[in-house]
Amino acid sequence: MRKFGIIFGMLASLGMAATAHAGADRTTYPVVFAHGLGGFDNILGYDYWGDDYGAFVGDACDKFLEIQCNGHLNSGQKTFVAAVMPIHNSEVRGLDLADDIEGFLATAGTSRVNLIGHSQGGFDIRKAARVLYERHGYNVVQVLISVSSPHRGSPVAQYILNLGDGVTSVLDALFRFYGGIVYAPGNDGIAAAKSLVYDDFDPNDGQITGARAFNQAYPVDSRYAARYASLITAQNGLSVNPALYLVTELFFDIDGDGFCIDDCDGDGAAGSGDGRADEADDDGLVGINSQQMGYRLRYSESLFGFDQVNTDFDRGFVGALNAPNAVQMTSMASVISQDHVDVIGIGPDTFDEMEFYAAIIDYIAAYD
Repeated sequence: MRKFGIIFGMLASLGMAATAHAGADRTTYPVVFAHGLGGFDNILGYDYWGDDYGAFVGDACDKFLEIQCNGHLNSGQKTFVAAVMPIHNSEVRGLDLADDIEGFLATAGTSRVNLIGHSQGGFDIRKAARVLYERHGYNVVQVLISVSSPHRGSPVAQYILNLGDGVTSVLDALFRFYGGIVYAPGNDGIAAAKSLVYDDFDPNDGQITGARAFNQAYPVDSRYAARYASLITAQNGLSVNPALYLVTELFFDIDGDGFCIDDCDGDGAAGSGDGRADEADDDGLVGINSQQMGYRLRYSESLFGFDQVNTDFDRGFVGALNAPNAVQMTSMASVISQDHVDVIGIGPDTFDEMEFYAAIIDYIAAYD
């Protein structure tokens, strides 16, 4: 399907989009992309929010003869890529994101935005939405969508923290995955890891950390965003991207589809396993029982037409992030068969990132 995107992009650049464009409607308000842990303009040497060739998935074909763009988008679509502290907790990153959005509101001349957050970015966008509401007195965020986000914690974060006391072990573990960026000024690997386990990892450190407390402070709330939704990813451990080999080979295969309120098996994520760790119930970093926030979205690929993202109403709405029901934590319905990094352009793979995000933007256009 990527070849069709390139063709659409070429036609759009030649002024033929009116007759050739078959893709996403333009959103009323711009779309802001928020990266996950370790991201900035790239992650693991790959462009964050790019396809396999490095083109930004939110770049509409709005210039003459532009080819490295997303031909599935309306040529008038406005997007913005935020860049926050790569490795820190979401209290810090979310505030950075809110400040970034403030600048974008001013330069774009808009009063509202839509947010898409990948992985930890799904935490950051909730913090930013509340901060923006408190600053402006209305819901600046219209549609808020997370992709592959550990809303109820990730076992990998706890594994890293359990390696031992001191900064060195944590940073070394993160370094093996994210590279030298973890040693850049301002980054805090321990704070980042503590924020991504479900419970407060160290009750004696004088700080309340963890996803449970974050969810209480930055909940699903219509004051902060008009619509909340999430896309869930999972793939069998044998199929995950080579970039996740440290997780699948050296750590463990997450057992992420058992139901239980709170972290009942002590692995750092709410829920529990069902005793079968080899199932496609996680994406290499996050289990499916951690990922649903608000409505679950269904991504449907089309061989000849435009892909679609729709609401899976049968899974219900997760408003209380710390108390989803059994179906919402264990159902494989509407789960995208991709790993944690396939969906942000770390490849090569067969996943069409361009059409995926165009379909998300088309969904947003129906609600903003």
